[in-house]
Amino acid sequence: MTAVRIVEVGPRDGLQNEPALVPTDLKLRFIRLLVDAGLTEIEATSFVSPKWVPQLGDAEQLWPRLPGGAKYSALVPNARGLERALACGVRRLAFFTAASEAFNRKNVNMGIAESLAGFEQMMSVLKERGNRSEFWVRGYVSTAFECPYSGRVEPKVVVSVCRRLIEIGVDEVSVGDTIGVAVPREVRDLTRSLFEEIEPGRIAYHFHDTRGTAVANVAEALELGVRCFDSSAGGLGGCPYAPGAGGNLATEDLVYFLDRSGIETGVSLEPLAMASLPIFDLLGRPPQSKAQIAALSLAGPSQAGTE
Repeated sequence: MTAVRIVEVGPRDGLQNEPALVPTDLKLRFIRLLVDAGLTEIEATSFVSPKWVPQLGDAEQLWPRLPGGAKYSALVPNARGLERALACGVRRLAFFTAASEAFNRKNVNMGIAESLAGFEQMMSVLKERGNRSEFWVRGYVSTAFECPYSGRVEPKVVVSVCRRLIEIGVDEVSVGDTIGVAVPREVRDLTRSLFEEIEPGRIAYHFHDTRGTAVANVAEALELGVRCFDSSAGGLGGCPYAPGAGGNLATEDLVYFLDRSGIETGVSLEPLAMASLPIFDLLGRPPQSKAQIAALSLAGPSQAGTE
């Protein structure tokens, strides 16, 4: 049976743009429920400046209290964030850049080449700290299909950025459809181009479901040999720098699709559907994931939503 890795990004990417601050204890409860549902790779937080992302200002308080049972990673935006993460004992790290110059400047106030140079310096820090094998590093490449500011992005540009990240030394590249415009044909074209330069096992996809094509895009990537996908419980998340960006691919929708397709995930859908309910209660809105709503309906009327 084919197996797929799911990287759950709800606690970080799902919550980072929410204006209502989620208490640390509630984040920890959310993460515990995700682990109980069977998720084993979770991006828990980001060591970004609280000035820019207040929602994740509790990273130092959250990290030491994370429950066992999963591998946790954290996004580190720069050298200062890396130092904070290492001080907390973080060993699975994620860096972030884009395939669009305009988007990268809007997002992190620097060009692609400058951000990659920063990552190279950060990788040097890891090597100086001891055994490089103690760390696992992921590189995110956003706007891999289209930029909200400069339009369509050519596959060759995406491949170039991904290849550079691999050269710098990251273990895996997560390729993002940040504003959720991609369709399967575009996923096919980009994936084939990526596989000409990079081992399939080092490529993951991060789809948004803005236009309802995320699961179709997963299906296309699966056919081509991609075996790792990011998702967010309940479809939480978007992007403040991408006008019109909808939520991430919901983990429930991904798990349902994979389970029904006979692909092993190790995740149980019903407890997963329950995991984000306390978050939606705090935010004051119902879940949006179709598979989640269906699972909750089958579990009983009292679990069908927060309305």
